[in-house]
Amino acid sequence: MRNEFENCNEKIGVLITNLGTPERPTKSGLRVFLNQFLMDRRVVDLSRILWVPLLKIIILNIRPKKSAKLYKAIWTKDGSPLLKISNILLETLKKKMKSDFPNIFFELGMRYGNPSIKDALGKFKDESISKILILPLYPQAGSPTTASTFDSVSKYFKNKSWIPNLRFASGYHDHLKYIDAIADSVESSYKKKGIPDKLIFSFHGMPERYLIEGDPYYCFCHKTTRLVAEKLKLEKDQFEMAFQSRFGYEKWLQPYVDEIIPELPKKGVKSLYIISPGFSVDCLETLEEINLQYRKLFLDSGGETFEYIPCLNYSPNQVELIQSIVQENIQGW
Repeated sequence: MRNEFENCNEKIGVLITNLGTPERPTKSGLRVFLNQFLMDRRVVDLSRILWVPLLKIIILNIRPKKSAKLYKAIWTKDGSPLLKISNILLETLKKKMKSDFPNIFFELGMRYGNPSIKDALGKFKDESISKILILPLYPQAGSPTTASTFDSVSKYFKNKSWIPNLRFASGYHDHLKYIDAIADSVESSYKKKGIPDKLIFSFHGMPERYLIEGDPYYCFCHKTTRLVAEKLKLEKDQFEMAFQSRFGYEKWLQPYVDEIIPELPKKGVKSLYIISPGFSVDCLETLEEINLQYRKLFLDSGGETFEYIPCLNYSPNQVELIQSIVQENIQGW
């Protein structure tokens, strides 16, 4: 019998993962994407008996149209911003590390949508790569993101007769280069636009129940905020940390960004900057929710100046950060 991995060598595969994106900003495109996303038990852990009928009969017949409208507002001629930026980041990493690490092969895999984690791992298999590092681009590890990625990787190998050497990088919320990169983004914005009355660190929310049940995400968000604020030497009244993107009727992590913003002008805050350190690449939640919705909310509430500080994307700081994480995690290989 032929061993499909008989030509294994010292090649190392690095799988860069992120949440994903619909292929098209249409109702049908969003229906496919949201079905995959909302059927993930890590994202919605309600009883399947209750959740599946609700999702299939009601939510997937209402939400795709609304979500498609939001995606259209940020869609580019090259398609999804998240996918476009992620591909540029991947190619930049390949070029940067090629000379010093010619045996490292990068692939991009999305938890939902394409290119998929399954397809990326399949490419490593075809190349007979026997050492694989999984690197989810979620700085603050949590169950709906990092753990869900682990589930997807595990599912791929569940019925495989041979398992390669696997390493999994679970978050980097306090990595020195990450903290420096976020702080540098804020400083650069301050130098170009001026120092605002208030800076909000906005993180994606999750049900508060997850924290109570042991998910460390909330704590990681607080630590990131504290370390960046210390790096920037910010006073307590110069910044706040809050959570965005909640849906449903369950109590989520607080405070909520969309409840804080309308109150700021009443307190004399005329200029507001928002940065979202939990997103490594700009996407719907940053480009539409923060830069469009929250901008309008602040200005309509009496604010005068609003600035959104972009994600690290494919900046030199982001590339250097990922290089460091990769090198730290492949030690001994």
